[in-house]
Amino acid sequence: MTVLTTSSCSHRLPRFLTVMCVLAALLALVAGKKGPMSFAVERPTDRGPNFLLIFTDDQGYSDVSTYLPTDVQTPHIDRIATEGMLFTTMRANCTVCSPSRAALLTGRYADRVGVPGVIRTHPENSWGFFAPSVPTLADELKQVGYHTAIVGKWHLGLESPNTPNERGFDFFHGFLGDMMDSYTTHLRHGNNYMRRDGQVIEPQGHATDLFTDWAIDYVRQRARQPDQPFFLYLAYNAPHFPIEPPEDWLERIRQRDPQLPEKRALNVAFVEHLDDRIGRVLAALDETGLADNTMVVFTCDNGGSLPHAQNNDPWRDGKQSHYDGGLRVPFMARWPERIAAGSRSDYAGLIFDLFPTFLELAGAPLCEDLDAVSLVPILDGGTIDEARELYFVRREGGPAYGGKSYEALIRGEWKLLQNDPYSPLELYNLQDDPQEQNNLAAKRPQIVREMSAALRRHIQRGGSVPWQP
Repeated sequence: MTVLTTSSCSHRLPRFLTVMCVLAALLALVAGKKGPMSFAVERPTDRGPNFLLIFTDDQGYSDVSTYLPTDVQTPHIDRIATEGMLFTTMRANCTVCSPSRAALLTGRYADRVGVPGVIRTHPENSWGFFAPSVPTLADELKQVGYHTAIVGKWHLGLESPNTPNERGFDFFHGFLGDMMDSYTTHLRHGNNYMRRDGQVIEPQGHATDLFTDWAIDYVRQRARQPDQPFFLYLAYNAPHFPIEPPEDWLERIRQRDPQLPEKRALNVAFVEHLDDRIGRVLAALDETGLADNTMVVFTCDNGGSLPHAQNNDPWRDGKQSHYDGGLRVPFMARWPERIAAGSRSDYAGLIFDLFPTFLELAGAPLCEDLDAVSLVPILDGGTIDEARELYFVRREGGPAYGGKSYEALIRGEWKLLQNDPYSPLELYNLQDDPQEQNNLAAKRPQIVREMSAALRRHIQRGGSVPWQP
């Protein structure tokens, strides 16, 4: 079942083409043609590119080797940057999974679409409800003729009205839940959340291998439909814990670097296995002839988990934290027909900026109420000079958070933050102190007051949207 959503910024190219087909048939009848009729409707020659968005889970900034040479090697991910543009200052929209995904797919701050926290299996520990009335990126791209698919992790709802096929995706092959208890059993709390569209499935194998194979199958299928552009959202669970690389990959790392601590060796093997599978997807684009007109973006939902030996250097802290180790993420884009190879940008944006970027490149109208900013000027070698605030929010349960939210705000060189609802606000000058070591809240009270007032306005906007069903 598909839930139709309305949006002021969509038009319906497929309906237009249908009307043109009917008119062509009527003209043929009037002309008195006999026998079986055939006609073809040419799609616009300026159709947008295909989009492949590769989205990993809890991957540290420096667990991509193009950013900082360490003990991990990611040649296939690095290739996207080498053949396209590397962004050095992008942040996730949240320090944890669901809010970042909700923002990514709507171009709006996560609490404005009902997802300030993680959506989980058990209602008493679930802190978001993805607003069904808000159009997703898949909804908007469908309006201009795209075929839309998600392979991998969804994490924005376990049931109607928030399953992928109801939120704009023509095809879903993956996992509904938040995390897998094991990458080989694919269960969560004993529940099977693996689906092909609405059908429960029980695939065999490592989840990273499965998602890769399914993505390659989709790419090959779309290659047989060259007239219709596609959007494939390939959302891997890896390298989210449990850290479970295939044994042969772990043994390879042990032999290469026998001095590496076991916990780190496990993570390095896990990331390198993921990188190899991403390489297979990129090879499928090459083999099908789709690479030149496919925009490939690689990024992640939040920083790496320090207890699981993931690496966010040189930034402070990690997942769940509003220090930059929890927010800075790898981000790169490749489109051979438009993006200059080997280019770089230090633009400080957020991952949800992909929403208006994709729509603009697809020729779709942009909504007026977006919080995200299109990156197209940067991809074309220009700049974005408009100043913007970057807002972050996370709501969480348990004794440490109490079901409350905590926020952060970046405005220019200043960053105001909390890392739990009970601690005082901290203030950092990111230009002078990028590692966030010197809290200036007591020394710059006026800036704290001004940014606190701005933060309250964001909180009020988010508070108008229910985050419980």
